[in-house]
Amino acid sequence: MKETDARRHGTAEAEVAHRSRAALTALAALGGLIAGFCSLAAAELVSALVRPEAGPVTAVGGAVIDRSPAALKEFAVRHFGTGDKLALELGIVVLLAVFAMAVGVLALHHRRTGSAAVLLFGAVGAVAAVGRPEGSAPDALPSVVGAAVGAGVLFALTGRLTTAPPRPPASGSGSGSGEAYRAFDRRGFVITAAVATAVSAGVGLLGRRLTSSVQAGATASRHGLVLPVPDSPAPAVPAGTGLNIRGLSPFFTPNKDFYRVDTALVVPRLDAAGWRLRIHGEGVARPLTVGLHDLLRREIIERDITLACVSNEVGGPYIGNARWLGVRLADLLREAGVRPPSAGGPADQLVARSVDGMTIGTPVEAVMDGRDAMLALGMNGEPLPFAHGFPVRMVVPGLYGYVSACKWIEDIELTTFDAYDAYWVRRSWAQQAPVKTESRIDTPRSLASPKPGAVPVAGVAWAQHRGISRVEVRVDGGEWHTARLSAADNRDTWRQWVWEWPATSGRHTLEVRATDGTGATQTGRRAGTVPDGATGLHSVVVDVS
Repeated sequence: MKETDARRHGTAEAEVAHRSRAALTALAALGGLIAGFCSLAAAELVSALVRPEAGPVTAVGGAVIDRSPAALKEFAVRHFGTGDKLALELGIVVLLAVFAMAVGVLALHHRRTGSAAVLLFGAVGAVAAVGRPEGSAPDALPSVVGAAVGAGVLFALTGRLTTAPPRPPASGSGSGSGEAYRAFDRRGFVITAAVATAVSAGVGLLGRRLTSSVQAGATASRHGLVLPVPDSPAPAVPAGTGLNIRGLSPFFTPNKDFYRVDTALVVPRLDAAGWRLRIHGEGVARPLTVGLHDLLRREIIERDITLACVSNEVGGPYIGNARWLGVRLADLLREAGVRPPSAGGPADQLVARSVDGMTIGTPVEAVMDGRDAMLALGMNGEPLPFAHGFPVRMVVPGLYGYVSACKWIEDIELTTFDAYDAYWVRRSWAQQAPVKTESRIDTPRSLASPKPGAVPVAGVAWAQHRGISRVEVRVDGGEWHTARLSAADNRDTWRQWVWEWPATSGRHTLEVRATDGTGATQTGRRAGTVPDGATGLHSVVVDVS
C-alpha cells in the first residue's frame, strides 16, 4: 500500500512539475514578446526624430525588397496587388514575434545570451537601415536604441523568472521537482511586465504623434498648393470618348483608384517648400537646382496620359489614365545645356533619383523627342497625392513606369546606359521598355452568366504614343469581329471599345486583340512580365444560360 501511494504521489509530483515547467516556459515566451514590443516602441520614437523610413520594420522590409529576385517581386504583386507592402510588413512583424518568444525561452536558461541575441538582431536592423540606397549613419539609431531597450527589458523580466533558486525537497515533506519549477517571483514578473508594457505603449504613441506632427507640415503644404491655370491646356475630351457601358473602366481613373506599384514601405511625405531638384551629369553645361516655385514660374502644360506598370499581366489592373499638369522636362534639360544623342549629346540615359533611393533610367532621346514628357505636379485637377509622388514626379508617355515614372523625384543625372544600371535593370529587367500594344475585356467578367441575346463585350486598349486604330473580338477561337471604338482623345491615352455579341447558350471563351496606330497588331504569343512587359491575348470564359 505504501509503495502504491508513493507511486501515485510521484506521478502527481511529475504532473505538477510538468505544468510548472510549461507555465514558466510560457511566461518566458511572453516576456520575450513584451521585450520585443518595448523594442519596437522605442524604435518608433527614435525613428520619428530621425526619419520614419529608418524604423527597423521599414528598414528590414526595404532590404528584403532590394534583395528579392524579380520572380518573387512578381509573385507578391500578382497575389497581393497593391497590398504587397502591407503583407511584407505583417510578415516581418510575425517573424519578429516568433523570434522574440524564442529568445525569451532561451533567456530563461541563458539570461545573458538571450539579451545578446536581441542586441544582435538590432545590429541587423541597423545595418539594413544604413545600407538602404538613401541610408545614412543616423538611420542606425532606431534599431540600436530599440535593441538596447528590448535587451534590458528581457534581462529584467527573465530575472524575475529565475530570482528564487530551486530548493531541494525536505525529507518526507512531499514536495519535489514541482517546487523547483514554481520557485520564481511571480508578482515581480507581473509588475515588471505591466510597467514595461504601459511605458512602451506611451512611448510608441508619442513616437506616432511626433511622426504625425512632422508630416502635418507636408500635408499643409499640399493643401495650400494652388495649381496654376495651364499655359497649354489639354484639348477638350471629344464627345464619345466614354462609351458609358456598365462594368467598363471610366476614361479617367479617379486618383483613389489609380494603381500604385513601388518599393516604398513608408510613403514619403515631403514639404513642398523644401523640395529641390538637381539636374547635373554628363553633357550638362549649366547644372540646375530648382524648387517648386521655380517650376510654377515656367510654362505649365496639361495633358491626358495613360500610365502602365510593367508588372501588369495580360488583362491586369495596373494601368490608369489621368489628366496631368506640369512642366516639360525637355525644356529644363535644354536650359541646362543638354542635347539628345541624335543632336550629338554624350548622354543617352537620364537617371532620376527619388527621396527613397529608387533610381529610374529613362532614354534621353525619348524625353526630348517632342512627346509630352513632364515633371508633373498635378493629377486630375488636384496636387499629386502623396502616394503618387507629391510634390513632383516624372511622367513620360509611351514608356513603362519603371523606366520613366519616378515619384518623389529629387535628382536627375545625365549618363549612359553602358555606365549605369538603374534599380530594376540590376534585377533582370530591360534597360529600355516602350509600352506594348495591349487590350483588356472589362465586361463581361470571367465566369459571368449573361443571358442569351445581345451582350455588350467591352473594354479598353492601349498603345501609348502610337494610339489604337482597331480592336477585334472572337468567340471560341472563331473569326475576328471588329469592335466599335470610342472617340480618340490622343495617342497617349487608352481607348474604350465595344462589340455587341449575339450570345448563344453554353460556355464560351471571348478573346480580344488590338492594332496600334502604326498598323502593328498585338501578338498572341504568351510571355511573362519579365524583362519588358507581358504579351498575349486577354480572354474570359462565360457561361450563357
